[in-house]
Amino acid sequence: MRSNNQPLYAHLSMFMACAIWGLMSPIGKDAMTHGLDGIDMVSFRVAGGALLFWITSFFLPKEHVPLRDKLTFAGAAVFGLVCNQCCFTIGLSITSPVNASIVTTSMPIFAMLLSFLILHEPITWKKAGGVAIGCFGAVTLIMTSLAATDSKVGDMRGDLLVLGAQLSYALFLSLFNKFIKKYSIFTVNKWMFLWATIIVWPFTGHHVAQIEWASVSTLTWLETAYVVFFGTYVGYILIVNAQKVLRPTVVAIYNYVQPLVAVSVSLAMGIGVVKWSQGLAVVLVFTGVWMVTKSKSRRDIIEERKNYA
Repeated sequence: MRSNNQPLYAHLSMFMACAIWGLMSPIGKDAMTHGLDGIDMVSFRVAGGALLFWITSFFLPKEHVPLRDKLTFAGAAVFGLVCNQCCFTIGLSITSPVNASIVTTSMPIFAMLLSFLILHEPITWKKAGGVAIGCFGAVTLIMTSLAATDSKVGDMRGDLLVLGAQLSYALFLSLFNKFIKKYSIFTVNKWMFLWATIIVWPFTGHHVAQIEWASVSTLTWLETAYVVFFGTYVGYILIVNAQKVLRPTVVAIYNYVQPLVAVSVSLAMGIGVVKWSQGLAVVLVFTGVWMVTKSKSRRDIIEERKNYA
């Protein structure tokens, strides 16, 4: 029987996930300026995520995963974790947490474009207008970073990397969304994170080995633990639980929580500033995402035609 509290729990899960990720930007940025860098952080994220999800899976009912699907998880891990987390984490280490959090809200725009190209979803005038406005906002943000002389404002290289992370995750959703729904969240993530670790660590292991462990402060390790446990493990569990109940348009609206939390905490920590051009970019990106998510999907159009038939 469906619990009457299930929608409430879904909304709370979605809010908590976005708040956790909003906090992850300034906390992760601070860790990557005090003893660690982006390569170290992404290495800890994938390995830590694999360890946590595999340990958890031992206490849950086992799901049979055929060899073919185990190999398919490798492809999903490339787009959903390796490219996504490498681009975001390394991009965050370069740009400001304010810019990184703003750019993350652009993912629904990429998802819409890829749905049109791959899944042949229709593009309405509202969707096209939303994409144009959102893109103009992203360009405004990147140009602000290009002209910046202070890293607290942002860095164009980091902005583009974070933008690439959103494109990678949108590709993951377009190509593997139906496949990953076959399995539980823990089965999906234990295999994806395992593959991500196998792919990433041969290239980053030697870099991690060069960390001057004694010089890294306790605070930096606590911040890293937050990124691995809450930003990776808990966040992934919460958002998938929410997505099973909430409509995609509602999920997309919660994306706005991330920059609000990230900006507030970044300003409080003194590791970010907000200029008027960044404020304009926020308005444009948010407006574009809202227009895209409020537009009708192919399923909505088909249902309308059935009702009028």
